[in-house]
Amino acid sequence: MFDIITFGSATRDIFVRSEELKIIESKEFLTGKALAVGAGEKVNVEELVFSVGGCGINTAVTFALQGLRVAYVGLIGHDLSGREIMRELNRLGVACDFVKFIQEQGTSASIILSAPGKPVPRSLGGGGERSILVYKGASHLLSEENIPWEKMKESNWFYVAGLAGESAKTFASVVSFAKENNIKLAVNPGRYQLNRDLEIFKTLLDRIDILLVNQEEASKITGIDFKKEEEIFKKFDELVPGIAVMTKGKEGVVVSDGKNIYRAGIPNSGYADRTGAGDAFGSGFVSGMIEKNDIEYAIQLATANATSCVQQIGATNGLLKKGEWGEWGKVKVEKKQI
Repeated sequence: MFDIITFGSATRDIFVRSEELKIIESKEFLTGKALAVGAGEKVNVEELVFSVGGCGINTAVTFALQGLRVAYVGLIGHDLSGREIMRELNRLGVACDFVKFIQEQGTSASIILSAPGKPVPRSLGGGGERSILVYKGASHLLSEENIPWEKMKESNWFYVAGLAGESAKTFASVVSFAKENNIKLAVNPGRYQLNRDLEIFKTLLDRIDILLVNQEEASKITGIDFKKEEEIFKKFDELVPGIAVMTKGKEGVVVSDGKNIYRAGIPNSGYADRTGAGDAFGSGFVSGMIEKNDIEYAIQLATANATSCVQQIGATNGLLKKGEWGEWGKVKVEKKQI
């Protein structure tokens, strides 16, 4: 029996930092900026870090470090990256009972290119720019046939992160299975759920115990401008029977349980790399709720876990172990009755 089972991507992350990467302004890119090197040039790299990643893995690692019995459901390739992911999961205490190797594609991978930039307080916007090269790979091929439904019935919780590619087709089935088997459900939807399958996703909201989104995602789900926070949470209280969590970047987080609104900021910390911060927050919050069923405590644990995560390169390297809170004090949480 597991306390929680996670669903989402499993990747091999490669972090590349180079002083020779340049930021150029260009209207050809959505952000108005590009991360560039000269064509035909040989580029020196100051830092090269290999790490496990992906939302399914990142969240599973937090739950394991917080002392929970956790398993991950997903696919990896028959390659060195896949074997490294299995080795790391075993080392960290994540059960691999439901992980499958496939021949069709290699293990999913991300190459994170980071430009120069010293860490600065997140309240001032953070440090250098980055771009990510993504190979979708094996984890995006998860099908219903790959999911061990009968073996998962004894789990207390599911944590369903963004499912993309072919894997997105399993999203509704996983949510429905949880509901039918009285398994509590935390969901952090991805781009497929919020774009291609938005209308389907909306029909599943009444089955979710903890919904974790950022401001833009909250706006997309409710159809309300993200600046109209009060209206967004009124809509969430109608749609989601459980807890709605909306992160606001450097402005912190707002949470509603339908009775009270909770608000908290973030510590005035810098960061080395922000990869995995959202996963660290979401899994930290759910860990706190599983441990104490206390929203204020869950917000504090989630914030501490995310803050610690971004102090190191790699989405799992800075995650907190049970009983740890990092070097910053617990954030103050304000509570107001609705």
